[in-house]
Amino acid sequence: MPPFVAFAGVLGSLAVVRWAYKTAVRINQELEEARLARMAEAPGEIKTLRRDPVTGAYRPV
Repeated sequence: MPPFVAFAGVLGSLAVVRWAYKTAVRINQELEEARLARMAEAPGEIKTLRRDPVTGAYRPV
């Protein structure tokens, strides 16, 4: 009986490791897709900030 219990434990552990790996890959793929989509939305030109001498605030040029 003990060898059967050990074998079942090994199979269960392998199933958990496989599930965790597939979940990690899926989550990383979703995060990468979201990052690429956000980068595609970014404006093409980044404006330079200049300091307004009157107020001292920085404003885009």
